[in-house]
Amino acid sequence: MVQFSKQTYVLFKGVFSVYEYFLGQVTDVTPGYVVIEVSGIGYKVLTANPYRYQVGQTDVKMYIHQAVSDNGMSLFGFFDADEKALFEKLLGVSGIGPKSALAILANNDHAGLIQAINQENATYLTSFPGVGKKTAQQIVLDLKGKLNDLNVDVTGQTALDVEAPAVDGALADALAALEALGYSKADVKKVTKKLETFSQTHASDTNALLSEGLRLLMKK
Repeated sequence: MVQFSKQTYVLFKGVFSVYEYFLGQVTDVTPGYVVIEVSGIGYKVLTANPYRYQVGQTDVKMYIHQAVSDNGMSLFGFFDADEKALFEKLLGVSGIGPKSALAILANNDHAGLIQAINQENATYLTSFPGVGKKTAQQIVLDLKGKLNDLNVDVTGQTALDVEAPAVDGALADALAALEALGYSKADVKKVTKKLETFSQTHASDTNALLSEGLRLLMKK
C-alpha cells in the first residue's frame, strides 16, 4: 500500500475518481486482489471476487474506485460502472467500509440485494460479514428506492478458457477468499464439507466454489 505524508494526504483527501477504469492484462490473482498490468505498470486492485479473472487474461476492462485514507491509497476494481456505483452508494452508508462493501458485492446477486433493501429485509442484510442490525437498518434508511436505476444484474466477467486448477487448490483458494471477505474461520469451516462435496459433483474452479460458498454462508 502506498504511504503518504500528512501534507500529501491533505492534497488527496476526498479524491476518489482519479481513474475511471483500467484496460490491461491480469498478471496475478490472489484471494483478496488481482494485479492488472497497464502500459508496463502492475496495479494491485482489491475486488469482490478475484476469481472472476484468470492470469493471462488480456483486454480486461476494470472500473476503478480510488480511496485515500490515513493509511495510504487503495484501488478497488469492478466489472462495470454500475457495480462501481453500487459500491460507492454502500460506502456512503454510515458503518459500511470498503471491506464490508466488497463482501456485500461478492454475493453477485445484486438485484436481490436491491430488492432486500427496498423490502427492508434486515435479516438478509445482516447475513453479510460486518453488517449488524443497526447497520442494516441504516442501509435501508439511506438507500431504499435509490438504487433502482442501476443495471447490476451481472455475475462477473468471463474468464479465459484455460485449464481449471486442481480441485484441492481451487477449494483452498475459495476458502481463503471467503476469509479475505471478512467471514470468520469458524463460519468458513462450517461450509467446507459442503464445498468439498460440491467440488466433486458440480464444479472444480475457484470462481464456482467461491460463489457456492457465499450462497451457503448467506443461508446460515
